[in-house]
Amino acid sequence: MPFTVLFYIFVAVTVVQVIYFLCFSFFAFSKQKKITTSTQKPVSVIVYTKNNSDELNKNLPFIINQNYEDFEIILINHASSDDSLELMEKIQHENSIVKIVNVENKEAFWGNKKYALTLAIKAASNNHLLFFDINGKTVSNDWILEMSKCFYNNKTIVIGHKKLAFKKHSFSNMFFRYANFFTALKMFSYAKLGFPFKAYQNNFGYTKNDFFKVNGYINHIKIHVGESDLFLKDIATIKNTSVCTTYNSFVEEQKIVTLKDYFLEQRKQTILFSHYTLKNRFLLSFFNATKAIFYLLLIYFLIQKWEVSIPFIISYFLIQYIVIGKAINKLKEQNLLYFLPILDICYVISFIFIFFTNRISKPTPWK
Repeated sequence: MPFTVLFYIFVAVTVVQVIYFLCFSFFAFSKQKKITTSTQKPVSVIVYTKNNSDELNKNLPFIINQNYEDFEIILINHASSDDSLELMEKIQHENSIVKIVNVENKEAFWGNKKYALTLAIKAASNNHLLFFDINGKTVSNDWILEMSKCFYNNKTIVIGHKKLAFKKHSFSNMFFRYANFFTALKMFSYAKLGFPFKAYQNNFGYTKNDFFKVNGYINHIKIHVGESDLFLKDIATIKNTSVCTTYNSFVEEQKIVTLKDYFLEQRKQTILFSHYTLKNRFLLSFFNATKAIFYLLLIYFLIQKWEVSIPFIISYFLIQYIVIGKAINKLKEQNLLYFLPILDICYVISFIFIFFTNRISKPTPWK
């Protein structure tokens, strides 16, 4: 009897996983809509910095040298203790498109990034806003052009992609890039299906009109995370949200992620998860739960009676390879496909570990 029950559970979770992958295929096999326009929208690029003078020197030229006619750069100096402000003033003197917003900590908003971003948004001259992280770089000088194209018709929110830095001969780097890829896969797929839940703050766009329509970050100003995700929860719909996945719209984070960085970030993500809509929490949790159960029962049946599970195993991995392979190619992470089963198993182990770690020790908000 237990064997039969476990087999039915195995079949059920396999079917659920296949359905998820079929949903992911809407993104994986979709083509970026070609949008042609004779005019360029005025754009304000908002760059947040806090003690990032080295990164300013290294990465700001990627924005200054964009192939775009009408844009300004809003540099936020958020109470930096290094020479960031002096460097910004030098850059501003050399580039008329640069505007500085110098933010001092106030007791009510101590260390709150959302407060600093709000001041920058108010200072922006243009309605269309793009957000960029000074710790990264654009992969192309056409980043603004590609992202701004996605502001069309009623589309006032644009979700872009963030790649992680590549490191040769490093399995951990490959795993972190796979985990980031899978986050992007869910992020873009759910947005296309009408359930947007996440955006990378360092490659994100929306309008000032949308920002003030929901009174900015007022609904979650006391939560020191989620300036993109929780804003999406307040304003995003299938009608006003678009995704931009052309290669020239990508940004690349230049810091090499460590194991400590990864697990700390995943634990912090737990804080955000509790504030997502019930629908998105269910979709994300059910996917992880059925994926974990699938692998656990896969091991059981391979040991006990492997022949009965073979058709389901083949179906699962075949569909996974097709969908994931297409999405990996689309997001330019092709070398991940060669290690897909190993990376996928590590991915499952990581979120199981994080789940139980969070049960033992609750993550706390950070500033």
